[in-house]
Amino acid sequence: MEKKETIYDVFVIGGGVNGCGIARDATGRGLNVCLAEMNDLGSGTSSTSTKLIHGGLRYLRYFDFRLVRESLKEREVLLKNMPHICWPMRFVLPAPKALLHKIVIRLGLFIYDNLGGRTILPGTKTIRVTDSNVGNILRNKFSSAFVFSDCWVEDARLVILNAVDAKKRGAHVLTHTKVTNLKREEKYWRVTTKGKDGITQEFFSYSIVNAAGPWVNTLNNNASKEDTSIHLVKGSHIVVKKMFGHGKAYFLLGKDKRIIFVIPFQEDFTLIGTTEIPHNDMSQEPNCSKEEKKYLIEFINSYFHSKLEFENIVWSYSGVRPLYKHLTDNQDSVSSITRDYMLNVESINNLPILTIYGGKLTTYRKLAENALFRMRSYFPKMQGSWTSQEPLPGGNFKLEKKAFLIKELCEKYSFLDEKWSTRLIKNYGTLCEGLLGDSKTKGDLGIDFGHSLTETEVKWLIENEFANCGEDILWRRTKLGLRFTKKQEKQLTDWVQNYLSV
Repeated sequence: MEKKETIYDVFVIGGGVNGCGIARDATGRGLNVCLAEMNDLGSGTSSTSTKLIHGGLRYLRYFDFRLVRESLKEREVLLKNMPHICWPMRFVLPAPKALLHKIVIRLGLFIYDNLGGRTILPGTKTIRVTDSNVGNILRNKFSSAFVFSDCWVEDARLVILNAVDAKKRGAHVLTHTKVTNLKREEKYWRVTTKGKDGITQEFFSYSIVNAAGPWVNTLNNNASKEDTSIHLVKGSHIVVKKMFGHGKAYFLLGKDKRIIFVIPFQEDFTLIGTTEIPHNDMSQEPNCSKEEKKYLIEFINSYFHSKLEFENIVWSYSGVRPLYKHLTDNQDSVSSITRDYMLNVESINNLPILTIYGGKLTTYRKLAENALFRMRSYFPKMQGSWTSQEPLPGGNFKLEKKAFLIKELCEKYSFLDEKWSTRLIKNYGTLCEGLLGDSKTKGDLGIDFGHSLTETEVKWLIENEFANCGEDILWRRTKLGLRFTKKQEKQLTDWVQNYLSV
């Protein structure tokens, strides 16, 4: 047999939140890990979410208590370990006038408050709509509302920081690298990849983790006998100019029993979503259709006094979620399909492939733990779990210290204003000083691309966070694409291309 320079313990396919979470966890346990993502990290399902770390209040409707409990417990763990990119948010749920419905919802919220051992977030309270600034913008059909807690997360940054930490611990992370073939050989897997430049490479590993999301079964067709069914569901969101001045979000129930979130977004905008529509052809890029935009606008207009029109939409996005198909699922209701995950391990000649079906942002860390628990027999020297106590890069501070860090950064770098400092802390946390270095003036940061994005930060993102183009920077690592003009975007894109070509 030909000699192999490196045979990895684990080869992870897919650079979404599950793949990067597993790569980080496995590397921290002493395993030799390689991860390949065919596009940018977090460019698929993971960055097209509603951007919530939540227990899943609506899952109680389907009596999915195990998933809700695990999600609520994870909500607290994640909030502690990534306070820069995750923070508490209060949600307003307008109460129906029917007494029975109101009682049922309040009972559900009581369970939600207590099922997961809540220690950080405040519990539910009831408010009169007419006496509150969160209620007086609602239409008159509501007299009261419930206010409960969940958390916001910068979803793409969650993915990227897991990859950054995995690399720091020794993982080999490949972006824009598509896995084209998997083959079991006598003592290892042979993995064939094709890069953005068209170059083909081969890698070797004792195990495979298929975290390819919507493409999971495409890969398994060549490597696994298992043919597990999944639902491919498109979720679309729209973004409009800020609809209200307070910092709370809304949890709204429609006549079709669907839930729509209305969430403060990037300070100057409001995020609205999501739809749920079957999407069975992954060769077709998901887009927010005119029908979906119309649905979301009409939904919102049935709740709020102010009226939205098509021209109020400043951005829209869509993603496809691969949901595990249980035999008990209601085939006529996409909303009823579980958001839980399923892990399948198939092994021949002691060469396993672990396949991930389903999952959600909130449970990604627990999913990674469970995945490696399933793999423990193949790697008896693998160390134990560790990620519950270890913050993500930049997250080594307490949530209540965030405001202090923002003020402290302004004081150390006098050219920063509060808005700029806030954006940096929410992106990089305690890594900000490493990014800014010895800069004394704004001019020391190089080219100003607009909206506080400087040459220094762009270089940091390229050299430390796998950024490969302007889109990676504007839409996944900073969300500044909402503010950039076409001219500013082109200037950034051209600069990145020139920088990478040197």
